[in-house]
Amino acid sequence: MNSEKASAQSRRTFLKKSSLMAAAGAAAPWALQLAAMGEAAAFSGDDYKALVCVFLYGGNDYANTVVTYDEASHRRYADIRAAGAGSAAGGIVLSRAALANTVLKPAQALPEGRQYALHPSMPNLAGLFNSGQAGVQLNVGPLVVPLTRQQFESQAYPMPPKLFSHNDQQSLWQSSSPEGSTIGWGGRLGDIAMPSNSQSLFTCISVTGNSVFLSGQDALQYQCSTSGAIKVRALQNNDWFFGNHAEMRATLLNMIQQNRSHVLQNEYNNVMRRALAAEGKVSSALSSVNLGTAFADNNLSRQMRMVARLIGARQRLGVKRQVFMVSLGGFDLHDNLVARQPGLLQEVDQAISTFYKATVELGVSDKVTTFTASDFGRTLTSNGNGSDHGWGSHHFLVGGAVKGARFYGEAPPVSASDSKDPQDQWHVGQGRLLPRTSTDQFAATLGRWFGVEEGELAQILPNLRNFGKSAGRLDYPTDLGFL
Repeated sequence: MNSEKASAQSRRTFLKKSSLMAAAGAAAPWALQLAAMGEAAAFSGDDYKALVCVFLYGGNDYANTVVTYDEASHRRYADIRAAGAGSAAGGIVLSRAALANTVLKPAQALPEGRQYALHPSMPNLAGLFNSGQAGVQLNVGPLVVPLTRQQFESQAYPMPPKLFSHNDQQSLWQSSSPEGSTIGWGGRLGDIAMPSNSQSLFTCISVTGNSVFLSGQDALQYQCSTSGAIKVRALQNNDWFFGNHAEMRATLLNMIQQNRSHVLQNEYNNVMRRALAAEGKVSSALSSVNLGTAFADNNLSRQMRMVARLIGARQRLGVKRQVFMVSLGGFDLHDNLVARQPGLLQEVDQAISTFYKATVELGVSDKVTTFTASDFGRTLTSNGNGSDHGWGSHHFLVGGAVKGARFYGEAPPVSASDSKDPQDQWHVGQGRLLPRTSTDQFAATLGRWFGVEEGELAQILPNLRNFGKSAGRLDYPTDLGFL
């Protein structure tokens, strides 16, 4: 695209976004109202559904999270992970004895006697799995087309760009495009859901700052803190400059309320008015939500508690469909994996399991599906004290609608893939998993449950056409069956 066309497109996008920002908060944006004329709203009826993405920034180590447990596989795992570690304690290996309390007991046994356990710091998620409220998607990650190891090594097939790069792989998980992408698949789900929400601004909500995942073509991501609506600081009594000057605060508020002749000044005021109205709406709605479920006092739990409260306020917020995002960082553990991962995974375990309890309390446990995501998995081999950047990984699905106590996808062989074993198609060196399931397949399964039509899924997920029946690849289904 030449610069003149790009500039014209940018101007059109800016004006369209500005109009939506001005209209949001009282009703569905006018652009989407026009688009919806002559057809039914995307989601009919009085049902409510929400998706909650828990993003683990840094690339979580898959092998010590969902740990291979049967004796033969664990022996191979231990041999690979301990090799070169130079430690009498076995490097970054988790012993079978340490995993005894978190063994996963699927409703249907895996082939060849394969078994898994969760990290010892995750007993609550193990309990949810074994009682049928959680499932595990094995070996999932970004793909453009289905790939075998030989196809990967040939470099003749389309592959995700900039593999093993944190920023790019985070963006690929969230948007199917590398760093610089402006629209994510969570936001595109929000685009479709907005006409069904009387308060469209609250369709996509982040409790973890800005992310491409929740950014749509029309949907804006509303940001909350763990304490609630984010206030306009200059209008607060404790502001360092305006705080002691009621007259100055009143003057600023008056200036915000005025219409302006200059288009940019007027849009700025529109945004400020929208922010103030949204703050009031959210604060009022949250004031009526009192959760009995007690969350742990850690960062991720505080984020998920706020999501639970927002879901509890769903009727007052005027929403039928919502997409949320929370996150936790610190998973880039090239070093100190054994020392640092347990605390991080304990936080994940506490936050997700307690959030599920809160959805039970709210009576929406089957209406809310929580899933994890991360930049990538990591190498099965140890670098001495940690593991390096990988590709595929294992992820959790939690909720009353999840067909739990099951593994989805294929259990990959335990291998460092340094030998050219033709039977090992799912490693690309150092035990990096070559994904057997694409993020597009994963997202499409979530999207269908959310209520998205097949034609809409193809627009949301650009690589989906390369999988499933339409591509003649029944071994890569676009409905993974976990919901």
